[in-house]
Amino acid sequence: MVSEELEEIEGQISDVLRALGNGFQKLEKIKDSSRRTRQLEELTDKMRECKRLIKEFDRELKENEYKNDADTNRILNEKKQSMIKELNSYVALKKRYTSDLENKRVNLFEGPGEGFAEENVFLASNMTNQQLIDRGNHMMDETDQAIDRAKMVVHQTIDVGTETAAALKAQTEQMKEIVNELDSIHFSLKKASQLVRELGRQVATDRCIMGLLFLIVMGVIAIIIVKIVNPQNRALRDIPGLAPPAPARRLLSTLN
Repeated sequence: MVSEELEEIEGQISDVLRALGNGFQKLEKIKDSSRRTRQLEELTDKMRECKRLIKEFDRELKENEYKNDADTNRILNEKKQSMIKELNSYVALKKRYTSDLENKRVNLFEGPGEGFAEENVFLASNMTNQQLIDRGNHMMDETDQAIDRAKMVVHQTIDVGTETAAALKAQTEQMKEIVNELDSIHFSLKKASQLVRELGRQVATDRCIMGLLFLIVMGVIAIIIVKIVNPQNRALRDIPGLAPPAPARRLLSTLN
């Protein structure tokens, strides 16, 4: 004869498992990421509640084991294993949906506590001491491996950061050299512009002087030509250094 407490706990577990099934069916239809996250949180709470009820069911079963016959105990144990199996299937679904929503984040500082138990639901009462020790050693090995991977990632990150800093420093020095070269080029261009302006002024001055000299020479040539052509023209002064033209000589004849 099954006790009323066991029947009540079994009914509660069935209700929670039914709610989990309906919840995951509803989750299939949700497209929004934030709503999916909230739905997964609600389903996680229900899985915790189901796990607690299964523990109570197992504890009540052991307390009343001597009151039941062998067939009844076997049936109750089969029900317990079936409930554990169904809960594990929902845990696997939760894990798959969580990995779809976000990259699987591993919190290395969180020990194998409640979250670990949700993903690997089992009852300690069904395991021997050796199994518990083996399970604990396996969990510690996994934790050590995760820590080693994290250390490797940290070292790789430090190396990448060091290389990046060195590259940035080299690029900064390169940029400084480029700026200095640009300053030198700017100064050279400025000096060249000044020299071009000075040369332009000198060329203009030389052209003016050459023009004046040309005019003076042409004027002197013109005066010389006029003097030669019309020596009686008194309007033109004698050019210094130029002898005046000889006067016309007349031949005097002596009359006898």
